[in-house]
Amino acid sequence: MAKDMPDIVVVDYGMGNLCSVQRGIDAAGSPTRIITNKDDLKTADAIILPGVGAFKDAIANLAPFKQGICDAVESGVPLLGICLGLQLMFTWSTEGGSYEGLDIFSGTILPFPKGRKVPQIGWNTLTIVDVGNPLIRDVQNGSYVYFVHSYYAQVENEEEVVAMTRYGIDFPSIVSRRNVFATQFHPEKSGKTGLRILKNFVDVVKR
Repeated sequence: MAKDMPDIVVVDYGMGNLCSVQRGIDAAGSPTRIITNKDDLKTADAIILPGVGAFKDAIANLAPFKQGICDAVESGVPLLGICLGLQLMFTWSTEGGSYEGLDIFSGTILPFPKGRKVPQIGWNTLTIVDVGNPLIRDVQNGSYVYFVHSYYAQVENEEEVVAMTRYGIDFPSIVSRRNVFATQFHPEKSGKTGLRILKNFVDVVKR
């Protein structure tokens, strides 16, 4: 049955831009809860994993939530990762060493090659490669979105790539697998395009 008011939770593990993400989802048509207790994942209709900062600190802080997030994904609960939240979903990160991620997506987080200013801060375009993905419904190819990052995901399964962006190299800016979605950019800071993407996620949850 469709949910008019789904229980969408934003995970607070000490590394997120929580209020702006919460405001973005609220503007997209659904209230949210910021949670600090892993047990709240058990009743959530959808989960948002935001993140800013270093992978090492983030994955350590996320440890109490790790099993709950993975269990929710396996049971079909929609999950949206944003910026560092996308990177945490991959198998490994090379940021400051070698650290294991959630392994929801197979691949490695790598630094941008030398030659481009890092972090990438500002607006860049989406090249949509999976036009049927529900997260980018009514999003135009070439739309601008807002990035802040120094690392990118090297994806093992190209079928999981929804959109690419070029910054010296081409990197995946949206990835998806079944009920899991992730954006390397910040939809909550990306104007009308970002709001459309957040609304699309809410619509996925309500189905």
